Amino acid sequence: MTVLYESFQSVLKTKEQKRLFHPRVVLVGNVTTDQVAREIAAYSSLSSGDVKNVIDNLVTVMTQHLQASQSVTLDGLGSFRLTMRSSGRGVETADEVSASQATLQVCFKPAARKNPDGTTATRSLVTGAKCKRFDRVNDPSAPEEPLEPGGGTDDGNDDGEL
Repeated sequence: MTVLYESFQSVLKTKEQKRLFHPRVVLVGNVTTDQVAREIAAYSSLSSGDVKNVIDNLVTVMTQHLQASQSVTLDGLGSFRLTMRSSGRGVETADEVSASQATLQVCFKPAARKNPDGTTATRSLVTGAKCKRFDRVNDPSAPEEPLEPGGGTDDGNDDGEL
């Protein structure tokens, strides 16, 4: 399996007034809860209905914990937490601050594994990923590009907001 990407031009200009191009992931489909349940059932002794029930209950329980201002960590998957994104309407005093100034979002940070030297971390969900340009997907001579996940060291500031 290969992660597909395309090039896109930023709307922001550099100091030199240039709009640079960057890679962006191309999604080619969506996997439903039912499909995930069937695939997990194939790896386990549970039926797909049992697995779907567990997934549905996981969502319910996670929602309860997130809405109680708790983060949820699932080993091997990652951590979920709520964040508030300000809408840019600041106020002059702390007493005037209100939740209506922001929107709630779920932030997901994939599980990380430290390298033996302890200096860098890799994101477990993307370790070993290979990438290929979307416009060259059917070109057998176009290479798959290995990619280091997370861009190097884990400084704790990689929010990975969804």
